[in-house]
Amino acid sequence: MSKLEIIIASTRPGRIGPTVAAWVEEYAQRHGGFDEIEVVDLAEVGLPFMDEPNHPRLGQYTHEHTRRWSAKVSEADAFVFVMPEYNFGFNAELKNALDFLHSEWAYKPVGLVSYGGVSAGTRAAQMIKQVVTTLKMTPLSEAVSIPFAMQLVKDGTLEGNDAMDAGAKAMFDELVRVTEALRPLRQS
Repeated sequence: MSKLEIIIASTRPGRIGPTVAAWVEEYAQRHGGFDEIEVVDLAEVGLPFMDEPNHPRLGQYTHEHTRRWSAKVSEADAFVFVMPEYNFGFNAELKNALDFLHSEWAYKPVGLVSYGGVSAGTRAAQMIKQVVTTLKMTPLSEAVSIPFAMQLVKDGTLEGNDAMDAGAKAMFDELVRVTEALRPLRQS
């Protein structure tokens, strides 16, 4: 059994993250590489800015919101981050969500679905790789990059295209392979 969690990084009003995540979830279901798929919206998780007194590597969480977040991340075998680009980088809410925990992220692969303007969020995707590798996650080279994403939203639905489908297929094929390859490390 393998569980995929699709994390919506944006929390701001008027965001299209949930719309993009719905497209990702539907593609993941059609792909069929994961037994269980769950969309996790950081806006609903509602983490405050880091408020734990102990370093996350100790796992000595004092707040219920951190214990819930730890349990949620721990149950996943792989992730897809659905992330916007803000000022050439990834958003603070995603960095905060990563920083709350430590060992819960280890030995889990992460696919990146980025969106934005002309750069399609690729600068944010490159920037987050150094953070996730520090947490012993494995970021994939295969990704989905969506330029001018707002133009692809029609009646509240993201209309994918051939380039997005090709990127998603490559990303999910590799995500399944790496999830299985890392399984022995997650179990130790």
